[in-house]
Amino acid sequence: MFPTAPGGAGFSLILADETATARFAADIAMALEPGDLVTLSGDLGAGKTTFARALIRFLAGDDSIEVPSPTFTLIQDYALPRFPLVHADFYRLGGVAELAELGFDDLPEATVVLLEWPDRAAGALPPNRFDITFALAPQLGADVRNARIVGYGTFALRAERIGEMRSFLDQAGFTAAHRQRLQGDASTRIYERLTFEGQTMILMNAPRRPDGPPVRDGKPYSAIAHLAEDVVPYVAIAAGLRDRGFAAPDVMQADLDRGLVIVEDLGDDRVVAGDPPAPIEERYQVAVDVLAALHGQRLPEVLRAAPQREYRLPRYDIEAFLIEAELLLDWYLVGAKAAASDAAREEFLALWREALMPAIQAPPTWVLRDYHSPNLLWLPDREGVARIGVLDFQDALLGPASYDVGSLLQDARVDVPETLEVALLSRYARARRVREPRFDMASFTRLYATLTAQRATKILGIFRRLERRDGKPQYLRHMPRLWTYLQRSLAHPALAPLKAWYEIHVPPPDGL
Repeated sequence: MFPTAPGGAGFSLILADETATARFAADIAMALEPGDLVTLSGDLGAGKTTFARALIRFLAGDDSIEVPSPTFTLIQDYALPRFPLVHADFYRLGGVAELAELGFDDLPEATVVLLEWPDRAAGALPPNRFDITFALAPQLGADVRNARIVGYGTFALRAERIGEMRSFLDQAGFTAAHRQRLQGDASTRIYERLTFEGQTMILMNAPRRPDGPPVRDGKPYSAIAHLAEDVVPYVAIAAGLRDRGFAAPDVMQADLDRGLVIVEDLGDDRVVAGDPPAPIEERYQVAVDVLAALHGQRLPEVLRAAPQREYRLPRYDIEAFLIEAELLLDWYLVGAKAAASDAAREEFLALWREALMPAIQAPPTWVLRDYHSPNLLWLPDREGVARIGVLDFQDALLGPASYDVGSLLQDARVDVPETLEVALLSRYARARRVREPRFDMASFTRLYATLTAQRATKILGIFRRLERRDGKPQYLRHMPRLWTYLQRSLAHPALAPLKAWYEIHVPPPDGL
């Protein structure tokens, strides 16, 4: 494979047979997002329809599904699990004017279009698309095809990424692995389950995070909040946790520069159950035990990600806490048409700065930062704290122990009853006192209330941002739960000044 095509970016490859074509189709299918356009070019018999059939069957998860050529019908519709897809053939198209008659102007926004003979619609194609060209290669064999994919516009980097992932899988020895895309989270990372020779693994696709616009002192939000820019923190912290007996996934293969990692598959058994999901008490108890065991150890600030590559955990400093809290002002209040005045903002920051000082002064430990139900798995065949698989920790920092306890017990996506929260807090305190007889529960509780209030404040802003900026309204359903947690935390006497500010300036979410 090699870079190709002026005006875009991509790669070329040789497809030795239909198996290689089906593998290439799977590569493209894994990269597709709702609303994408993929054009297929090449002479008659070059392999366009064979590729389209393989791609549609892969997306459908059904190798037996009928995928007729749309040469005579012009378009075929498919309701696929991830998105609707239209397979179109413009060979018989009389002109661009016929597109409206075929209904292309009325396709749902999320529809993926797979288009053969795109030259018949020259001038009507959008600038952001994948172009795939097939050509016969008779000198190499009757079944061999040359293929070239080019991404134009915003698709250029995505096309290059497809080639990088295929190269990574080939080098790792997983050329023939079956790939299954997993449901994503609110981040930009994409996960796949690989199945190869009866075993499963997880592929993490996490390209280096580009810097956003500067928001303060010339720095982007991600730098101020100390968000991971690449996979180096993940690999380093995974090793650090495993070395101490915790069940982080074993890293089997990693390309630190490209942001591609293959890790142990810990399964799908969660710490919650039901619809809506609710905590399984026994599993939450072990999840609390994990934190107590972690926080009772002396933990290093520097970890090793590779033989010649170290990683130093950043501090959860006051600027990181404050920039997170400001998401409430910048997104939640603006979305509620209750924007804070400059004076109100200054008061908000001053109150939080004062409230957070005990957190800044607390003895630091590893703060995994996203220690909650979506990132925890139940491993019943293991013993002790290793029964909890921990998945998401690349944004870890050095900070107060109470942060992760609050992340678990005031889960943004799951209702944790207050009685269970109190019982698990007591369990955590008892475990800490076994190792540290002078463990101060009163001070811990104050920090717990402060940091759960800060976390709820942050996430109210994040979920509103996901809805307004990223078109993900599904996160709004969690707002009432976060509001309940916020009121619970602000009731602590130490947070009375903050509670008064919120009562004046922050309206409850819709429906409350």
